Amino acid sequence: MMSMMYQAWQNQMDLAAPWRSGAANALKYLNLVPQGGSDRLFGRLAAALELISRSTLTYTRPDYGIGTVMVGNRELAVTEEVTYATPFGSLLHFKKEDGPELPRLLLVAPMSGHFATLLRGTVKTLLQDHDVYITDWHNPRDIPLDRGRFGLEDYTDHLITFMDKLGPRSHMVAICQPSVSALAAAAIMCEDDHPARPATLTLMAGPIDTRILPTKVNEFAKSKPIGWFESNLINYVPVQCKGAFRKVYPGFVQLSAFVSMNLERHIKQHMDLAHHIAKGEKEKAEIIKTFYDEYFAVMDLPAEFYIETVRDVFQEHLLPQGKLMHRGRAVNPAAIRRMGLMTVEGEKDDICSIGQTLAAQDLCSGVRAYRKVHHMQAGVGHYGVFSGKKWNNEIYPLLRDFVHVNS
Repeated sequence: MMSMMYQAWQNQMDLAAPWRSGAANALKYLNLVPQGGSDRLFGRLAAALELISRSTLTYTRPDYGIGTVMVGNRELAVTEEVTYATPFGSLLHFKKEDGPELPRLLLVAPMSGHFATLLRGTVKTLLQDHDVYITDWHNPRDIPLDRGRFGLEDYTDHLITFMDKLGPRSHMVAICQPSVSALAAAAIMCEDDHPARPATLTLMAGPIDTRILPTKVNEFAKSKPIGWFESNLINYVPVQCKGAFRKVYPGFVQLSAFVSMNLERHIKQHMDLAHHIAKGEKEKAEIIKTFYDEYFAVMDLPAEFYIETVRDVFQEHLLPQGKLMHRGRAVNPAAIRRMGLMTVEGEKDDICSIGQTLAAQDLCSGVRAYRKVHHMQAGVGHYGVFSGKKWNNEIYPLLRDFVHVNS
């Protein structure tokens, strides 16, 4: 019965679509009404129509919206170019027109319910001093079933392939969840003496060893047997979609879990949005709308990737115990040599606590001490590690210098 929940939800969204469309159209006409004595009434009506029209999720990737970037004292145009693609992901290059030659860097985005566009701010900052590529993951609900499965090993394979496309002396930066796969990919490439093995690997707020100071997220992952996750969270993609009948962890279920963690805050934000619209405070309303346009753009996870991640990373802790396997071979972080390693953690991170990412430093015993850097950023939570003022002003300069010294 649980496996049909996604289909029921999609049917309900489709049935409500005319109402949302009608509200959006009515709002357009309402905005044409001249301002006058009934502004208060029209403001309240506009707020109601806006909230109705926005009462949905989108499964389409938003735009990155990075048209230009400052490099030194020059503003350069940026264009997006797919360098390589598989059914499950694209190697997306942010190409700068007439830019100087800079260190090539692969930004590894998490596959955790939102699109890689969640890192647009990270990308824009990195573009100042690097030639940036990103793992632009595709939504599984749009991938036909005959394109095969996508598990944790497939994720690692993609990173190895993408680094190969970037070529020798490139750098890899992994944000959060994919830190395990990034470390595994680097270990395999070093052990094979792959010419495109990373010159540096930076792991940011990643769950290398979740036995250290477990968070509520870690505790929940261990509170149920793996069969519970399969029975209660995995659904079939609805028949209306290209990926019909593919097993996934639906984006709307993930988002519901995220929202429930801060339900009062999200309710208040939407009350504030209605208030700003009713009073004609367009700039304040636009800030909230922009945030939720991204937040409500959700991506499903392939069932096998989700289940294997919960089991191997959060329940059995295979990597720190030396038991993680990849295509029948043991993943050996100690095989990593002639490479820089940087780990970054946030003091107030309640998703990946202090020490969980730092654990990579001990696992990579083959990396020379002078090539190792660890930074604990005071005053930031999980997202502050890779976005916001302290990322831009305190963390990024350290990462930039680390990459350039090891280029």
